[in-house]
Amino acid sequence: MAFKDLRDFLKFIEKKGQLKRISAPVDRDLEITEISDRIMKSGGPALLFENVRGFDVPLVINVFGSRERTGWALGVDAWEELEGRIDRLLSLALGPPPKGLFGKLGALGEIIKVGRIGPKEVSSGPCQEVIKTDNASLYEFPIMKCWPEDAGHYITLPLVFTHDPNTGKRNVGMYRLQVFDERTLGMHWQLHKGGMGHYKESLRAAKRMEIAVAVGSEPVLTYAATAPLPPEIDEMVFAGFLRERSVEMVRCKTVDVLAPANAEIVIEGYVDPSELRTEGPFGDHTGVYSLADEYPVLHVTAITHRRNPIYASTIVGKPPMEDAFIGGATERLFLPLIRLMVPELVDIHLPVDSVFHNFAIASIRKRYPGQARKVMHAIWGLGQLMFTKFVIVVDENVEVQNLREVLWRVGNNTDPARDIEIAKGPADTLEHASPQPNYGGKIGIDATIKMPEEGHHREWPPDIVMTQVIKDLVDGRWEEYGF
Repeated sequence: MAFKDLRDFLKFIEKKGQLKRISAPVDRDLEITEISDRIMKSGGPALLFENVRGFDVPLVINVFGSRERTGWALGVDAWEELEGRIDRLLSLALGPPPKGLFGKLGALGEIIKVGRIGPKEVSSGPCQEVIKTDNASLYEFPIMKCWPEDAGHYITLPLVFTHDPNTGKRNVGMYRLQVFDERTLGMHWQLHKGGMGHYKESLRAAKRMEIAVAVGSEPVLTYAATAPLPPEIDEMVFAGFLRERSVEMVRCKTVDVLAPANAEIVIEGYVDPSELRTEGPFGDHTGVYSLADEYPVLHVTAITHRRNPIYASTIVGKPPMEDAFIGGATERLFLPLIRLMVPELVDIHLPVDSVFHNFAIASIRKRYPGQARKVMHAIWGLGQLMFTKFVIVVDENVEVQNLREVLWRVGNNTDPARDIEIAKGPADTLEHASPQPNYGGKIGIDATIKMPEEGHHREWPPDIVMTQVIKDLVDGRWEEYGF
């Protein structure tokens, strides 16, 4: 299941009954947000607003807003397949050599697939059907003001392409962009993100950064820009792996950057590393406004787009929102990679109601005293999981997705004086509760069954569980009881 562009995906989900076209006139300021927020929280369809007041460009939102649509975007029918795809790749890379002719042929097929997933430069693409340089204006597009206290209009679903000025290595990230005027944007690069790393290197080298921003890409590319990948992995290679074919890229007209050939809109420009401007506030995925601060400025040198482009957007705020499904897919997709670093890990859950980075619930195969604490610190040492404020560790038989069961285990299995681990470390830039930016406290809760070596010398009581014989008996007589 692969799609050539956003339009192809929209046609697919419309046939599945998961795209609603809205022809009634709507306002891009707040009204679209209120409509979309209600639909997102009810698990509704993607929305295509065909009549945004003052604009000829339609706006699509909530493309990822269901398990099914997010799965289709990533090339699967069920989320369980996501974990399996990464597992197969890791088995090929790290497992024993395949045995027998069929095993070797299968492995060869997988190797050939991987070898073909790198991005491919092409001479032209639909994203450059219309080219505007001197007359380029951001005001042509229905860029939304999402929430009442937002500082202005924001591009919320962009793919931002940057390169390390020393190595040329590409980063593709999703960073909101505030519209300052028709040719100037505020670039919200957070401290720990790849784009900020490139910005710091450009500042050190006193080099102007050339940038491309793609809006309205094939959904798998959009997802790849959000994925918490190690710095060594190119997001467009990862997208190629997910879609099982190369991403076609086209060279921009005014900057030396490649952008997705099939994107709806590409904004070209540059950042002068010495220039900062106040950006924000913005109603963020934490459910509160992220505060105003100084950020780099993107100067637009060109805008290219398809004929009759579609503007893609999203909103964030109090969960659940569209990003709940993006985060859920990431949880499943990256579980095999986390297990490489934390081999005792059975499962992990980042609850959407805690906006993903606040809580992590991990189940483990416990073999020795102190293992739960070892896992806590391992999680705090893994990529963006370093931002996790609360890590809860439970035994392998606990269903981490079931918050009722998790709280029951925490209430039953912990002694606060013994089972709490207090630590400090990096905090998300959007974290407002810590005493200072980007650094704060963390808590680990060991809700596993305790061993004598961990200071518990009393008998540990068994769970209350009915015998299987009685369960089967009652199952067989249920209708007889009159239910």
